[in-house]
Amino acid sequence: MKFPAQLHYTAEHLWVLQEPHGDWLAGITDYAQDLLGDIVFIEPPKLGTVLVNTTPCGIVESVKTGSDLHAPMNGVVTEVNEELLGAPEGINDKPYAAWIFKFKPTDANDTEHFLTAEAYQALINAD
Repeated sequence: MKFPAQLHYTAEHLWVLQEPHGDWLAGITDYAQDLLGDIVFIEPPKLGTVLVNTTPCGIVESVKTGSDLHAPMNGVVTEVNEELLGAPEGINDKPYAAWIFKFKPTDANDTEHFLTAEAYQALINAD
């Protein structure tokens, strides 16, 4: 399994990417979608939701189980990927292209808790 080096990762199996205009994209990792299996439903956080780092903010459901989405940073949800609502299997097909929500962080420099691709790989190898 590969983890793109340009992304940041969380211990809760989300990837995040800062966009040039300051918002961040968030989605679940290839590892997470592989564990879940065929994804059949997502409930992303609603537009305007205040995110609190590591607290549940949405749900991803598969044919096997459901899993909480955990906020990657403190901030506010600015957009939801509407395409995934009707076709959640897009996460299985291309997990790093299928962002679930965008958010504006409270403090864009609060990134020390993020993992690099290598550190994330080490985390999942320890499981």
